[in-house]
Amino acid sequence: MSDTTRFALPLIEAAQAQKHVTVNEALSRIDGLMQLTLISVTDNTPPLTPQEGDAYGVGAAPVNEWSGQAGRIALYVNGGWAFVPASLGMRAYVADQSGWAGYDGADWVLGLQTLSANGAGMVQRVIEVDHTITAGTTSAASFALPGQSVVYGVTGRVLSDITGTGLTGFSLGVAGSSNRYGSGLSLSQGSWLRGLTGTPLTYYASEDLILTGEGGDFDAGGVIRLAIHCVQFSLPAE
Repeated sequence: MSDTTRFALPLIEAAQAQKHVTVNEALSRIDGLMQLTLISVTDNTPPLTPQEGDAYGVGAAPVNEWSGQAGRIALYVNGGWAFVPASLGMRAYVADQSGWAGYDGADWVLGLQTLSANGAGMVQRVIEVDHTITAGTTSAASFALPGQSVVYGVTGRVLSDITGTGLTGFSLGVAGSSNRYGSGLSLSQGSWLRGLTGTPLTYYASEDLILTGEGGDFDAGGVIRLAIHCVQFSLPAE
């Protein structure tokens, strides 16, 4: 039985018996591929209890039922695995990485927005860090700002109260610019911040995000979730 070129959907042959079996197989694959969500793109071992409609991007060294299917999409349909080639430019939501990815011809790249003929691309990323406050005048989220990145801004949410003797608020920034991403920020659980870089700023090496206490010093223990919104650039292939 022949298949379609792109997604290996089974085709009905002339005078074929039980045509509904072939049609249902094709529809099951289409259902799995439309608005594609991949549970993971790094797994090499099939899950023990897959659910109907589950889809994975098979890793580079697959075993067991996925053996020999590296780089393909594994769909669990009609009680078994069907394998579909991943093609250049496909997009999917990757559940275990909580983001959209594009297929560059070799790998699923989270945040991929553009792609040249030779694999150079622009990658948009949001990097989340849950930072536990340390005692003192400042508290640094080490290397939270990634190197070789253009940073558009930092957002955040206080997950548990930030406390300290005489403390009235805090600022967020980097070494040499303590309030680059905000000042007079609230200490209370549930409060938020949105610090925009006036002009997108390039960080050539990774840097700490630094919280600086206002009116006093930090006690240890409060937690803030920080999200760095940035763009990175991949190189063209040789």
